[in-house]
Amino acid sequence: MSDSERRRYIRPESLNLLDYLVVDEQGRQGVYSMGRTLNISVGGILMETHIPLPAGQQVMITMGLEDELIDVMGRIIHSTRGQDNMYHNGIEFFHVPDADRHVLYRYVEVFHERFPDARHVALF
Repeated sequence: MSDSERRRYIRPESLNLLDYLVVDEQGRQGVYSMGRTLNISVGGILMETHIPLPAGQQVMITMGLEDELIDVMGRIIHSTRGQDNMYHNGIEFFHVPDADRHVLYRYVEVFHERFPDARHVALF
């Protein structure tokens, strides 16, 4: 694995709609918009948006996983512009309510069962 790869969890590629609200250091609400996941794990997501998101800020996310909606809190780790002029934002979860954590774990587990050969990154 390369030195630049720091993910702790396998992240299968997965497209799911979401909405998000950026919250600054003082707890003030910022940008509220929609996006989608590009990949997802129990520890974070790669989220595609129309605008770059500020690294270090917190983000409240509601994701649709299959027939379930889950709420998570995360921290924006990085934002890069893709070739499609969309932004790819790495989000690390720091709070997932227990009920939503069970849905997230089940979703990732079922994804691996359905698509065992899906492209993913290795654990470190």
